[in-house]
Amino acid sequence: MSRLLFAIDFISFFIVSFLATNSLVFSMFSSLFLVLSLFAFRTYENVEVKNDHFLRIIVSYFFGIAIILILNLPFDFHISKFFYIYSFLLAITLLPIVHFAIYKFALVKTPVKRYLVIGKKEEFYDILSEIEEKSKGKIEFVDFINPTPALLKEKVKAADRVLVCDLELEEYVKDDLEILSNTYKVEYLPNLVEKVLKRIPIKVIEKFEEYYKISFRNVSESPAKRVLDIFGSIVGLIVFSPFMLITAIAILIEDGRPVVFRQKRVGKNENLFEFIKLRSLKNTKIDKNSPNKDIEKRVLKIGKIIRKTRIDETLQFWLVLKGEMSLVGPRPEMVEYHGMMKGNIPFYTYRLLLKPGLTGWAQLNYKHSSTLEEYKIKTEYDLYYVKNRNIFLDLQIILQTLEAIIWKRGAR
Repeated sequence: MSRLLFAIDFISFFIVSFLATNSLVFSMFSSLFLVLSLFAFRTYENVEVKNDHFLRIIVSYFFGIAIILILNLPFDFHISKFFYIYSFLLAITLLPIVHFAIYKFALVKTPVKRYLVIGKKEEFYDILSEIEEKSKGKIEFVDFINPTPALLKEKVKAADRVLVCDLELEEYVKDDLEILSNTYKVEYLPNLVEKVLKRIPIKVIEKFEEYYKISFRNVSESPAKRVLDIFGSIVGLIVFSPFMLITAIAILIEDGRPVVFRQKRVGKNENLFEFIKLRSLKNTKIDKNSPNKDIEKRVLKIGKIIRKTRIDETLQFWLVLKGEMSLVGPRPEMVEYHGMMKGNIPFYTYRLLLKPGLTGWAQLNYKHSSTLEEYKIKTEYDLYYVKNRNIFLDLQIILQTLEAIIWKRGAR
């Protein structure tokens, strides 16, 4: 559905742009940036149109126009005023209607997938219930069995596919599964849970430990990621340098030195590095056992602004350029929290197979964490990113970080 909406929006903007400007190059250029802006603001996700969907389209439209105007400076396409009029009318009328109509059509026409689960209900119920909820009722788990061949053949009739959640139980019906696979699709829990939940629950890793050990053993930094890091950090330093300078002056005036906050953080392969950001808290004594205690009371006036807009983090573009961090990756943890999580969250160290990031999958998809249980869920998102990382996922995270800042969503 998202790809269909993306294509329809691109074609619509292209037609409107070409009618207004009669320029093939500009029409391609402007349409691409407008749909990328729509993608960045998540208008292709959750199109059931919660109250803010229309607002997201409008905000993304103006952001896309701003990018087009900036990039047009060296080319000077002599943009017609009709382009702005036609494209704006398209954004506020046709796009919301098309998005909503396609969502409703897809919801009705998409068939329900009914699974017979090989596994114990009490062991997997919470994860499978979350999958049912996320799928908007398009995935159902009709029965659970602690299997025997007779039960499998009898109960599978109520389903159209089989989900293997327990490899030990699978062994009891292996021969029957091979026969049934000619008629019923047989899937494994890791594939379904990653596809729907976009994270890897620790419980799933424990059940499929050998599979995940092999997957994480093959994780490595790619040359394309480093090229993206160098290019992105240079652009980031150039674009944000005026804001860094203004912020530094404001910090000096309000609370004196130091302007830069420095702290040891845990990076790739548990190596320590010096983490830096523009200081947003007052110079006061900090409880080492609870560094986040009363943190809101210690925020500087300028700190309230730079923390909300993430300007305090922009200094880390320098660390990305140096190669100590990446644009995208699991956020670097403080040494104290790292020790706590390493000892209490199984497979936590897998998240350290890649460089820590300026932004990340967990930051986009989960809230700020303060308890061990919350850190566990955050780690599950990090593990999904580490296992499934590619250049397209990195670009998606970079684009959608802007939306997270504006909508004040995700983690700090």
